[in-house]
Amino acid sequence: MSVDQADTVDVATIDKASGELWLTISDHLPWDDNEGDHLVLLQNKLNAYLRFIESGEVLKKVPDAKGRGIVINLVGKFPLSQKADFFFGKARAAIESAGFRLQFNLMRPN
Repeated sequence: MSVDQADTVDVATIDKASGELWLTISDHLPWDDNEGDHLVLLQNKLNAYLRFIESGEVLKKVPDAKGRGIVINLVGKFPLSQKADFFFGKARAAIESAGFRLQFNLMRPN
């Protein structure tokens, strides 16, 4: 599962440290090739995650999510490009205004 599979939640976990529900998006694509297409894929995936949360489907799939804060955790194989970082800032603001959190983590090589 990954950023290019818009209608799938990649990973759902309860973070042990914070107690929050983390819904993780796995992004393996580089930003230098087809950056515009990559941004559209990411936007579609984020919108799908928001629908998953706001529709209440999250509580059906992850009953332990009830009463927990929700974090959309984007894990990228590559650092965000300048345009991606700008988009990410706008997306973060919109997601936070909906009552959730968006964060980016760069995947570390093994």
